[in-house]
Amino acid sequence: MKKQLPLEFLYQIFSLIIAVLIVHAIYVSIVRPNASAVLEQQALLINENPDYVPERNSYVIVQDMEQEACFILMLWVISLMSLKSVQILREKRMMSLELIPRSQGTSILPQDSREYARPIEALSQEQQTLLLPRTLLIALHRFRSTANIQDVSSAIRSICESESERLDSELSMVRYIAWAIPSIGFLGTVRGIGQALGQAHQAVQGDIAGVTQSLGVAFNSTFVALLISILIMFLMHQLQLAQERSVLEAENYCDERLIRYLQV
Repeated sequence: MKKQLPLEFLYQIFSLIIAVLIVHAIYVSIVRPNASAVLEQQALLINENPDYVPERNSYVIVQDMEQEACFILMLWVISLMSLKSVQILREKRMMSLELIPRSQGTSILPQDSREYARPIEALSQEQQTLLLPRTLLIALHRFRSTANIQDVSSAIRSICESESERLDSELSMVRYIAWAIPSIGFLGTVRGIGQALGQAHQAVQGDIAGVTQSLGVAFNSTFVALLISILIMFLMHQLQLAQERSVLEAENYCDERLIRYLQV
């Protein structure tokens, strides 16, 4: 675990940097130039025809810095959830292995625990850090030392519960980003309304273009942030469900392939 934490932290930092570079490059090269061109064209059409009603354009909706920040956080949190998903897939592949080799109907006695633990101990160090190998090793060692099936069952349940708590705590960063995205959208709303109020004197004089543009910033930022938040919350709940299922499958694996064959 001490070796994994720095790697995960570095992954978070580099994934954030990459998300910033990708999104900012897209905004500088595509989004903002197209949004400026659309706004200029709409301004010309309005001057030619006062009754012209400009259509909503996707480039204009996402052009502001709040929307850019929301997209950066979206890519970042998706990369973090992708890392968690890869770990879940590794756990599921481990469950397809026959870690407790035995013939049909054979019982496992306390003195046999060391023999059954050898295939698990032969796994790589990285594989042994996964939930299922750790749980099976602890269960076999506990059965060898106590010769108590109930004690083994309690140990397996305790390990799975602690693993569920650990996985839940590791989602704290994902939850924070899911909360931060709509908050950034609301900041854009406050900024846009503040700009509109600052240009109220122009609206009194009949020039409402600046007020309209500032209100557009306010509403567009909230609109984009809420859409992204809906997507992130859906993905986060799917990830949490997959983690819970992975822990339950590991516990069922131990029950069906180990505990039911233990015999004192």
